[in-house]
Amino acid sequence: MNTRSRKGIVILVLIIAGETVFLLPFVVARIFRPTFLDVFELTNLQLGTAFALYGLVAMVSYLLGGPLADRYSGRRLMAAALIATSLGGLLFASVPSLQILTWLYAFWGLTTILLFWAALIRATREWGGIDQQGKAYGLLDGGRGLFAALVASFSVWIFSLLLPEQVLEATMAQRTAALKQIILIYTFLVLVVSGLVWWFIPETNATTVKSSPKVNFAGIKYLMTKPAIWLQAIIVVCAYAGYKTTDDFSLYARDAFGYNEVEAAKIGTISFWMRPLAAIAAGYLADRFSASRLITISFSLVLLGSLCLGTGMLKPNTYWFLLIAISATSAGIYAVRGVYFALYQEARIPLAITGSAVGLVSLIGFTPDIFMGPLMGYLIDRSPGAVGHQQVFLVLAGLAVVGLAAVTAFRFSDSSKTH
Repeated sequence: MNTRSRKGIVILVLIIAGETVFLLPFVVARIFRPTFLDVFELTNLQLGTAFALYGLVAMVSYLLGGPLADRYSGRRLMAAALIATSLGGLLFASVPSLQILTWLYAFWGLTTILLFWAALIRATREWGGIDQQGKAYGLLDGGRGLFAALVASFSVWIFSLLLPEQVLEATMAQRTAALKQIILIYTFLVLVVSGLVWWFIPETNATTVKSSPKVNFAGIKYLMTKPAIWLQAIIVVCAYAGYKTTDDFSLYARDAFGYNEVEAAKIGTISFWMRPLAAIAAGYLADRFSASRLITISFSLVLLGSLCLGTGMLKPNTYWFLLIAISATSAGIYAVRGVYFALYQEARIPLAITGSAVGLVSLIGFTPDIFMGPLMGYLIDRSPGAVGHQQVFLVLAGLAVVGLAAVTAFRFSDSSKTH
């Protein structure tokens, strides 16, 4: 096998692994949320609390995972993370109690972030070399989105085959059995991908590991004095909180528009397909115009789409308008997500402390893992039917306004101006 082919296989495995590791913690609940809540006998707030514990563990894991990835082989860390995550899937398929489920999400916070995330980012950087970093991360994010969309569509198809032809007539036992099968399929897939990682991802050179620099606290101290870094963190918070609201699309379609579970899952899957399209397009346009300008346009799109979803202007029997609103909102969210780390270049952050910058912004920017799930659950449970979901999307509209203010301030901050 020539070098080019081998390199292509490596990035393909990184893409697949980078999305597969999150199938069990997040994708099951995102695509099949109505069924998931009923089978596990959960309220939206209870599920949000489980997500919050995952987020708390993940916050600590972001800080510790970097040094771990610098010290140990990324290939070994990622393979171990996938195996451990799949073991959690076996427990998941048993439909455990709320208490056990909550601790399972905490466990997944360790396996998917502490053992996996930093190792994935490092392996991708090593793949890109000196002159292909943009290509490397663009392929990773866009590829992950495409793989997620394929898995989501396949899952909905399998789920529909496992239920009676008349979906609304499915008993709780049939729905439970169908969801269990989906979980077991995901579990098997995660385990298979651990083997792909072990076989195809090259071993990190021991010399590279031993010579890796330690955490640069001077760099972190310097970054904390840069207004652009704090504004970028706010942008990431708004975008990532918006990403969390995409979990609500399928449940919103059922509760507000009366679609059955398969139809609702199909509508939720639309958001998955927007991710690769928006992320790849955003990367290209950001290189051509600037990341901050692209983010301004994208947050404006999120604002318009979320207002359509949140104000109640969409009525039942407006299927295509619902799809357009969800597609536009998703495109805006994924476009921002695709380029918000590209703001480092505009902020003139020195290349030598990029890792410290990523850690600092991630620590703040990914806090929606802690608060967004409980907030969404509280709003939806407090106001059953369409109203609670509309309130969630009005929150998203507010986040888009904050994001627009932050990116505007970023563009006029001293550190983002060129000399």
